[in-house]
Amino acid sequence: MSAIFNFQSLLTVILLLICTCTYLRAMAPSLLDKNKAGVLGIFWKCARIGERKSPYVAVCCIVMAFSILFVQ
Repeated sequence: MSAIFNFQSLLTVILLLICTCTYLRAMAPSLLDKNKAGVLGIFWKCARIGERKSPYVAVCCIVMAFSILFVQ
């Protein structure tokens, strides 16, 4: 089944997108900062969410890992 139609997989994809964008912005800020508007602005927004809400994102990663390892 596609990750778009499975809710748990969709949450996993969104969480991994946030973590990846935050990591990329930490390593190469100019890569994401030049695209603040438009379709590529989604990646910049995900990086901002990861930077500002990092404790919540970390808790979500732990919950997701526990869910994948022990629930499924």
